[in-house]
Amino acid sequence: MASQFGISDAEMNEMSCVLQSHVATDVLAQVKGMLEEMTSVTLNIAVTGESGAGKSAFINAFRGVADDAPEAAETGVTATTQVASAYPHPTARNVMLWDLPGIGAASFRPETYLKDVGLLKYDFFIIVTADRFQEYHYELAKHITQAQKKFYFIRNKVDRDLEANARRRSQKALSDDDVLDHIRADCEKNFGQMEKPQIFLLSCFYPQRYDFPTLQMTLLQELEGHKQHALLLSLPNISASLIQRKKKALAGDVWKTAMMACLSSAGMGSNLRSLIPKVMDTLKSYQQAFCLDADSLHRLASITGISSEELCREVTSTFGKQLSVNALESYLSHAIPIQQSLATQLERRVPVLGTIIGGGISFMACYFLLTLALKNLSEDGERVMKKLLLVAVSKQRC
Repeated sequence: MASQFGISDAEMNEMSCVLQSHVATDVLAQVKGMLEEMTSVTLNIAVTGESGAGKSAFINAFRGVADDAPEAAETGVTATTQVASAYPHPTARNVMLWDLPGIGAASFRPETYLKDVGLLKYDFFIIVTADRFQEYHYELAKHITQAQKKFYFIRNKVDRDLEANARRRSQKALSDDDVLDHIRADCEKNFGQMEKPQIFLLSCFYPQRYDFPTLQMTLLQELEGHKQHALLLSLPNISASLIQRKKKALAGDVWKTAMMACLSSAGMGSNLRSLIPKVMDTLKSYQQAFCLDADSLHRLASITGISSEELCREVTSTFGKQLSVNALESYLSHAIPIQQSLATQLERRVPVLGTIIGGGISFMACYFLLTLALKNLSEDGERVMKKLLLVAVSKQRC
């Protein structure tokens, strides 16, 4: 346990370099600021396209929300978006998807449209279409690029194209791969000389299929810093590698969270129970990041048709279930004899911990618990993901 959940030399070095003050209130403010910096950033994603292309359905699918959910963007066969409307991610509230008014009317002018919707506030644009490529798609993409913004072109409703092709199979129709290749090639041809347009073929009814996972990973790779972190934690668990990436990102902040919990309870003596409020809040945020909280599991059930009870059975760890004060206190107490030697080292290397009664051991107990929780919750997330994939494959075969 000590080697698996003990703090690393790299983290010790980072702490001793960053946290120089001996004053607990100063260090608490410093660490709090570092954590708030991660969550204070807002990622604004603009979603545009002609009416009926599936912009609102895309926004719902991207956020993992069913079209009939209370927080869903309104969908319909008629034009439903007249003004830009913001839809926050249900668990990562700093990730905002904006449903912009439709394009494609005879009077449409890209430069005026982009000015009216507030071009500069968006981090990037998603252009959604469900039919043939039109000249206004090119013009809009060109003006977005000229403004030094990125765009991603979505050809939606490819399931409809494949179904139509299947009905023609008796007449020597193309294979599914040939149909998708033809659609992609047509989009690329119409973008002409525009440099490396990023084109994704998908269906909002099947976000686990076609190019939807590739789109999500591409967006993640092209963002940087805190905005990349915000998007990462908002993404559904589409692969084991993504879950491990979430785990690694969250693990990078464990020492800051443990330090904040330790210093926040500094005036309460060495009672481990005083650490629990901050630890409890952090564990709830971990559950949301791995899509394991009750609301996330209900949304998954609504979208996939699998009962939430069936999904809950895949969550086996204590940290993935209902959290209790007694259980957390037991974990913290268990960590004390395991982490005693590291606690002594920390008090020597991080000055502020030596000024607090039981500072080193409180910190290490908290660090141990949060690191163990990340391990267990990531494993729960993988089990739920595998269950969803098995059901999706079974439905596809039917």
